[in-house]
Amino acid sequence: MLRKAFSFVPNREFSSNTPEIPTLYSFLQPSVFALRRNPPPSSQPTIPNPPPKSLTLDDVTSLETSLHKSLLTRDTDEAWKSFKTLTSRSAFPSKSLTNSLITHLSSLNDLHNLKRAFASLVFVVEKNPELLEFDTVKSLLNSFKCANTAAPAFALIKCLFKNRFFVPFSVWGNAVVEIAKKNGNFASFLRVFEENCRIALDEKLDFMKPDLAACNAALEGCCCRLESVSDAERVVETMSVLGVRPDESSFGFLGYLYALKGFEEKIAELECLMAGFGFKSKVVFRRNLISGYVKSGNLDSVSATILRGLREGEGEYLNLGEQTYCEVVKGFVENGGIKALATLIIEAQKLEPSADVVDRSVGYGIIRACVVVGLSDKAHSILDEMNAQEGFLGLGVYLPILKAYCKEHRTAEATQLVMDIRNSGLELDMRTYDSLIEASMSCQDFQSALSLFRDMREARVSELKGSYLTIMTGLMENNRPELMAAFLDEVVEDPRVKVGTHDWNSIIHAFCKAGRLEDARRTFRRMIFLQFNPNEQTYLSLISGYVSAEKYFNVLMLWNEVKRNVSVDGEKGIKFDHNLVDAFLYALVKGGFFDAVMQVVEKSQEMKIFVDKWRYKHAFMETHKKLKVSKLRRRNFRKMEALVAFKNWAGLNA
Repeated sequence: MLRKAFSFVPNREFSSNTPEIPTLYSFLQPSVFALRRNPPPSSQPTIPNPPPKSLTLDDVTSLETSLHKSLLTRDTDEAWKSFKTLTSRSAFPSKSLTNSLITHLSSLNDLHNLKRAFASLVFVVEKNPELLEFDTVKSLLNSFKCANTAAPAFALIKCLFKNRFFVPFSVWGNAVVEIAKKNGNFASFLRVFEENCRIALDEKLDFMKPDLAACNAALEGCCCRLESVSDAERVVETMSVLGVRPDESSFGFLGYLYALKGFEEKIAELECLMAGFGFKSKVVFRRNLISGYVKSGNLDSVSATILRGLREGEGEYLNLGEQTYCEVVKGFVENGGIKALATLIIEAQKLEPSADVVDRSVGYGIIRACVVVGLSDKAHSILDEMNAQEGFLGLGVYLPILKAYCKEHRTAEATQLVMDIRNSGLELDMRTYDSLIEASMSCQDFQSALSLFRDMREARVSELKGSYLTIMTGLMENNRPELMAAFLDEVVEDPRVKVGTHDWNSIIHAFCKAGRLEDARRTFRRMIFLQFNPNEQTYLSLISGYVSAEKYFNVLMLWNEVKRNVSVDGEKGIKFDHNLVDAFLYALVKGGFFDAVMQVVEKSQEMKIFVDKWRYKHAFMETHKKLKVSKLRRRNFRKMEALVAFKNWAGLNA
């Protein structure tokens, strides 16, 4: 069918004016690497070399043995010398040695030995091709690909054709295609491709027929690089003659070229052909059409193609992809088409499904593309223009901008945009709120984070725990306990948050760490008032804060409260563990409240908690070493008894 569609294509050469690569190869210094077409004439007269002496059978055997040993020991220069001596006197090493040498030279990844490999292979092809194996050709071409050297690769293939050494396309085709793509040398590839196809047909050699991937590479080169309609249609004709069935990419390349050139009739023909071939999806074809229209500056056709795709999809979303949307955005923005983009989104919304699958709509694709190419402000301008045209702004056009603002740490603008979304009657999901709040906290925009959380609560989002923890953790890490306390007080009765004792502990610990003991005490009282039971961690934080400020009397008040609520069985009340015992003993010894000290000792003995006396002995000596029992006896008999009991317990009387 393709052949009939393009039967008008004349039989002619490709139109590229790229000069031919030299076809004369020097055995020792192949000119094709340097691409010097006309070497300067030598000023010295050429002296004819004497004819080389012929080799005896023993000489050939000796040189082959030397070549073999050199390859085994990877002595490249010696191997090359042996090979050159043999071939310069009309002798050749064995087939295995010849191929081993060329493969070895190809594998060394340096230009000098790559030249040697090229020269050797060409020489063998011209003089004794029976010695050459296909895998050797493949290895050399792969080395050319790795070295990003195009000219010798194409010259090698032409040499094979010239000497009728026909290698299966599968051996060399993929490597040459890759080389052409890497170098952009599609004109040379097309000539090789054409010659190969001619040989395959004339000689009836099926193994030389290119596969679909190679045909598409040639077609892509004609359409997207050379932008030549005649060359592209010649490739299509060749595919038809070879019996290579085109795929959607084949039609896509042609669609790009015809859109670029403005050949609307040919585009219609392609669509008919696609239907004839049974292609139901036009995604690739449509993307290529849009790319061609964008490059030609035909933006009206871009909009028309997108809207036609929606109509043909009968209520389905388009699947243009990020790259295509980015091309569309760049094309419109460069031509001042903000208003046209807004109009396109509004018209697309009329054709898209009513269910708002936000990440598949045309609006989402265009706005997200603005963000991807770094045009977030242009995206907002599109929203403003849509508002001016009284268009519907669904979540699909808001979300990409929100995400961009988060990524760019423009959290205040993101928060304002959330308010606009809520005012328009739309609802954001939990994941979006979580992302926005996390971004706000990461750039220490606490007010935006708190504002977003309030909005999240008002929106009746079912799950608040993730964002709640993000805010609390961020405030704690940034030493903002006053905000933590206000935030906790605000949400404490919300069942979606599930506030626990550990949350209050975090605030108390942060206040104590900052030396704000009155705030810590006030939070502690608020915690108890709201019927949250303090635990050992609560008291450890408070004791640590009081000790740092040398407010030992406050520790005594804490002990009087704790001793009434200590849990003996560990099930109810406060768990009296080693850490709490240690904290109380140290603080009370430092404060001189020995009666309370002995109460803690008694409770620890009752609960069989090990106590290291050395630390408290040291604390006593550091603080009270001048305290005399005789002075206490006259003032307070009870304190004297407590002091004596402590000294006896700590071993200080000894």
